[in-house]
Amino acid sequence: MSLHARKIGGVPDETARVARAAFPKGSLAIRIRDELGELFSDADFAGLYPSRGKPAWSPGGLALVSVMQFTEGLSDRQAADAVRGRLDWKYLLGLELTDPGFDHSVLTEFRDRLIAGDAGIDLLDRVLEAAAECGLLKAGGRARTDSTIVLSAARQINGLVRLGETLRATLNSVAAREPEWLASWAPADWFGRYAIRFEDTRLPKGKTKQTELIEQIGADGLGLLAALHGPDAPPSLRQLDRVQTLRQMWIQQYFVDKEQVRRRDLKDRPPGAERLVTPYDIDARGSVKRGIFWDGYKVHLTETCEPDSPNLITHVATTDSTVQDVRMVAPIHAHLAKRDLLPDRHLVDAGYATAREVVTARRDHKIDLVGPILASTSWQTKDGGGFSQADFTIDWDNRQVTCPNGATSSRWAEDRSQYGAAVVRARFPPAACRPCNTREQCTRSNSKWDMGRRITLRPQAEYEVIQQARAQEDTQEWKEQYAHRAGVEGTISQGVRAFGLRRCLYHGLAKARLQHQLTVTAMNFQRLNAWWTDTPQARTRTSRLAALRPTT
Repeated sequence: MSLHARKIGGVPDETARVARAAFPKGSLAIRIRDELGELFSDADFAGLYPSRGKPAWSPGGLALVSVMQFTEGLSDRQAADAVRGRLDWKYLLGLELTDPGFDHSVLTEFRDRLIAGDAGIDLLDRVLEAAAECGLLKAGGRARTDSTIVLSAARQINGLVRLGETLRATLNSVAAREPEWLASWAPADWFGRYAIRFEDTRLPKGKTKQTELIEQIGADGLGLLAALHGPDAPPSLRQLDRVQTLRQMWIQQYFVDKEQVRRRDLKDRPPGAERLVTPYDIDARGSVKRGIFWDGYKVHLTETCEPDSPNLITHVATTDSTVQDVRMVAPIHAHLAKRDLLPDRHLVDAGYATAREVVTARRDHKIDLVGPILASTSWQTKDGGGFSQADFTIDWDNRQVTCPNGATSSRWAEDRSQYGAAVVRARFPPAACRPCNTREQCTRSNSKWDMGRRITLRPQAEYEVIQQARAQEDTQEWKEQYAHRAGVEGTISQGVRAFGLRRCLYHGLAKARLQHQLTVTAMNFQRLNAWWTDTPQARTRTSRLAALRPTT
């Protein structure tokens, strides 16, 4: 299909008359049109369509339909029916009452175009621009960020089932492409072993028999890969996605020892960021957080939190489940800077707040990144009574450290930590530490030649941030300021409960990312509508028992 941009116009008179008569108090769709105007134009999506071919249904209209679909939790077919039959949707889209709409399959194609052009985030940005033009959004003030887990659309399976399903999925893919070749090559017992889902079969109970089955699956998979790369196999089969997944999974899980296929020990398999967890969603990764294990992704939401304007989500990012929260701080700030939506104060939890990020945010964007800095984990701090880093005096100009008893360091070297971060390593001479009466409060080294205290410091700017932050966290002023971050948990709750934020509708990171971009745009529609109708925010739920808690 090609794009033939339509002219931007108002709502047809008859559509406006009937819609206002049917909705005298208005509706979300009608208010969006009245307050924000025609949000999306066809020209915004010109790069997603060829210049020649059959005319496409208005992409600007499809963008609105896609957001409204997530606003009301509709399927593609239901959304297409709403375009045909609902007055308020026709008003929003500026359609004649007799407009027949489109076939529901057009929405799937449109989402594919958004993914291919990485244009999903543009829908959110356009809504934010329109809100800013109405005076409902501006740079500065406060913003807050948090993340939550997202479950893959693929079912969660264990190790044995994962291997069997990977091979079964590959065989089904090959059978769909070249059924005659597979029928003539596949061993007869494979049709019984891989015909149905592995979790639906009677799997062996004992560990020995399970190991035998795992190795049998491994040998069968290697046999299939060898056959697919043989001279008699159709070359197109080697390029199938399932075949590539099988090859990758087998490299990660198996090795050949004296012509015997063995499964790798867990320590010999790739790290979680690279390890496949299901053949049906190769972008999903396994992770754990506070004892919760899941296969899938993480989504990060950033929203404004000013009392005189609606709380609008200004950024959304979707990653695989192994990406640490701290790695998202810089991308969030970079995105907001391009949209001129940087806050003055960014409230985050301990997963985002590190000394390095605090310094970088101040230096690059003049943002005050506020969050609890993790406490020292040294034994001197944990046990109490010991001399921690905070008890030492740092002379950065003279590159020297002085201990509480007055001894000075003899060595100062700039280095890198095991994670590649810049550090400073200071060391005290054994001659100064060995006779010290409080040495046991400082170091536990018993080596005759290595009894001097060693200290690893962050660069000066980061070190000073850590000390300042830990001192401020105990003040009432900081606690009152940081209390505003708690509201983002309500946003996560709204996304999970009302918009299905925590479960993917589609397979793959690209589709999950688009789902979340449409979801938060829909959430902004709801929040704008609540603001226009003076709907108060929901109160925090308190159980009957908690309400009886005595005040102190």
